[in-house]
Amino acid sequence: MKRLLAFLSVACSLVFIAGCQSDGPTKTLEVAEVTRSVFYAPLYVALSEGFFEEEDLSIELTTTWGGDKTMTALLSGGADIALVGSETSIYVAGQEATDPAINFAALTQTDGTFLVARDQVDSFQWSDLKGTTFLGQRKGGMPQMVGEFVLKQHDINPQNDLTLLQNVDFGNIPSAFASGTGDYVQLFEPQASTFEKEGLGHVIASFGAESGRVPYTSFMAKQSMIEKDEDALIRFASAIYRGQQYVEKEDSTTIAMSIQTYFEDTELDILTSAVERYKDQGSYATDPLLTEEAWATLLAIMDEAGELPLHVPFDELVNTAIASKSME
Repeated sequence: MKRLLAFLSVACSLVFIAGCQSDGPTKTLEVAEVTRSVFYAPLYVALSEGFFEEEDLSIELTTTWGGDKTMTALLSGGADIALVGSETSIYVAGQEATDPAINFAALTQTDGTFLVARDQVDSFQWSDLKGTTFLGQRKGGMPQMVGEFVLKQHDINPQNDLTLLQNVDFGNIPSAFASGTGDYVQLFEPQASTFEKEGLGHVIASFGAESGRVPYTSFMAKQSMIEKDEDALIRFASAIYRGQQYVEKEDSTTIAMSIQTYFEDTELDILTSAVERYKDQGSYATDPLLTEEAWATLLAIMDEAGELPLHVPFDELVNTAIASKSME
């Protein structure tokens, strides 16, 4: 949390350059994604199936590996759009930003992490975690907050009932677990399935299935970008909506084949099983509209985790007009 706020303090002082100029009719948008995960399949489908091109958009996608880095890219003008946990927009608002980050399109609607055990666990019970070492996610990020929310639902105090490790950088968590750190770890797909296939761990539970609907990851743009180029964001959201509908309607193998270019080191069967897991638990939002009910759930989870800097009204940090127009 402190690291994120430090990044934000620097970024908020920088000059924002909204959008990228194009030499022709195609608009170029720079998008920063917080991680590379099958959890974001509708985005990769929209890219691979040409949905953005059909909206006269060219997308330059960069993986920034972590909420703090992703939000810094957005605030400093290094990206036009950020794909990151919705909580980060609230942290920015807590810094009294003059040009806040606005959520304009939802991508996911549950937690996207799975509980992976180092050793095979028969008849897993959440109480098995007590007394073990748990390699968690960054403090103040959605994975960690939802993870703690689930643990508390199962009468586990994350601070007292287990050894919670949060000193590993987001991008290095999988390798840290693979090298022997922790008894359990919280991982996204396809890393969880890859570890399972390679014998490095065993997927034993889903945080998404346990926590229910959460406005987990959304696309954000600065308010100045929305005011200057709302049309481009509507077209962007329209392509995302088509990607969401594709993921909703197609089978897991077809989806895996569509996104395989974005996971060149991952075998098709792993991608297929990962997509299937997310589809089964309803992780993919079926449209880009972020609801007020979902926002209230986010605030409640942040408050429970002790990470809510202020209660921000839904309409201050969420723009529903863009998503609504994108579906027309």
